[in-house]
This record gives sequence, structure tokens and C-alpha cells, in this order.
Amino acid sequence: MKRLIVDVRPGEYAVARLPADAPVPAGLLDAPGLVSVTRTPDELSIVCPVEHAPPADTVQPGWRLLTVRGPLEFTLTGIMAALSGELAAAGVSLFALSTYDTDHLLVKSGDLARAVQALRASGHEVTKP
Repeated sequence: MKRLIVDVRPGEYAVARLPADAPVPAGLLDAPGLVSVTRTPDELSIVCPVEHAPPADTVQPGWRLLTVRGPLEFTLTGIMAALSGELAAAGVSLFALSTYDTDHLLVKSGDLARAVQALRASGHEVTKP
């Protein structure tokens, strides 16, 4: 795996689950930082800065965002597998998502230092704000 640059983004993020037929909360897509909205037949899943998290029965705050510096070519393979494997070996669970340009990993705030250490030990450069 080639050496990657992973940026630790400032702030705390939340992951929320709403009913599949719930509307996207008004103004959510105007929030700064990463906002991801995914609808499936079973749920509306939202990742956003914690201060913009919608009221929901299932909201998990306390996530930190790590972004692979991109853009990444679509022909690259194994990036998410390598990063998630390195974090799994260190006992760090994650929530992963991808965008057109790059890959993003969310780790619990309490696991951030261990995640950074694991990625650096694997040869990646990790920058923190």
C-alpha cells in the first residue's frame, strides 16, 4: 500500500439513524464540514458535525473524522481495506464512508490517539489541526 496522508479534521461528529421515510432535516446540507446523507429502504443515515445532528432516537455523538487526502483515482484499490485493517489490528472500530474524491473514517473520540498511532506505525502521514 502506498503511503497516504490522512488529515484529522477538527470538531466532533455524530452518526444518526432516522426512519426511512423521514425528510432530510432542513438546513442540514448547509452545515460546515462533512455532511453525509444516505437513504436506504430501511433508514435515513446522517453523518454531520455534532452541533447539527438532528433530534433522533438513535444518535451517536463522539466521533472524530479522519480524511484521506485526495483526490484519489478510481483505479486505486485497497485503500479502505488497508486503513480499516490497520485500525482493526489496533482494536479501533470505525465508521467508513467514501465520496467522489476520497475516503473518510470516523473513529470514537476516545480511540483517536490509538488510531493516529496505528496509522503512523503503518507508514502513513497523519496531520492534526
